[in-house]
Amino acid sequence: MAAKICLVTGASSGIGHATALELLRGGHVVYGVARRVDRMAAIRDAGGHALPMDVTREEDLQRVVSTVLDRHERIDVLVNNAGTVVHGAVEDTPMALARDQFEVNVFAPARLIQLVLPRMRRQRSGTIVNVSSVGGEIALPLGAWYYASKHALEAFSDTLRMETGQFGIDVVVIQPGVIRTDFEAGTARQLREISGNGAYRQMAEAMARVAEAQADQSHQASDPGVVATAIRQAVEADRPETRYVVGWQAEALLRLNRSLPDREFDARITGSLT
Repeated sequence: MAAKICLVTGASSGIGHATALELLRGGHVVYGVARRVDRMAAIRDAGGHALPMDVTREEDLQRVVSTVLDRHERIDVLVNNAGTVVHGAVEDTPMALARDQFEVNVFAPARLIQLVLPRMRRQRSGTIVNVSSVGGEIALPLGAWYYASKHALEAFSDTLRMETGQFGIDVVVIQPGVIRTDFEAGTARQLREISGNGAYRQMAEAMARVAEAQADQSHQASDPGVVATAIRQAVEADRPETRYVVGWQAEALLRLNRSLPDREFDARITGSLT
């Protein structure tokens, strides 16, 4: 397979870091981007490129895309992995945090897609991989803005797939389950800070304790490499799946949500939290 020119966001840790390394192992040309370039040394050591980028800064997005196009005159793969999460009840969460959630999880990938699409259309080829979550299909308490952003990203991806298929461009959604990363490291603290002293304090404390217990049992979570492997499979496939469900509890949670009426699913989830 010919090497593809790949741009991977959020490549300084977790899924993005593992994905950049996995694509390099496949012989592809990889540009990993993140705010902390110092944490991408392994990508450079493996033969990749590390560029600084804040996904919320328009000038950074334009600079990175221009850098790749100037060097290679094409972009074959965009992996939108950078993301953030906020936990707290809808009533308690400041709207500034809600807007930040959508800025990073929806508008930043959307803008990067706008920047790479003209070249992909001219190439008549390309793969756009949007890293969502099982939370792009289900929702749990005290995470409304995160789940809303991932639902939005998935709907955006579905429309994009229908629009760009005529140009030979594939759009893929990745739905990870519980993955062993630092992404949820601040969950318990956020829950207590935002909703730990008001009307939702009992639920917030219960969920904070669940988050702490999961952190203590992180060996059960899947390694980021399983997600990276799925992304590489999508990138290298002649006709990739539209969605890849990967990681611990991912299939089980989606199956439960799809099989139960809404109120029964609600009761299963909230029964131990109130």
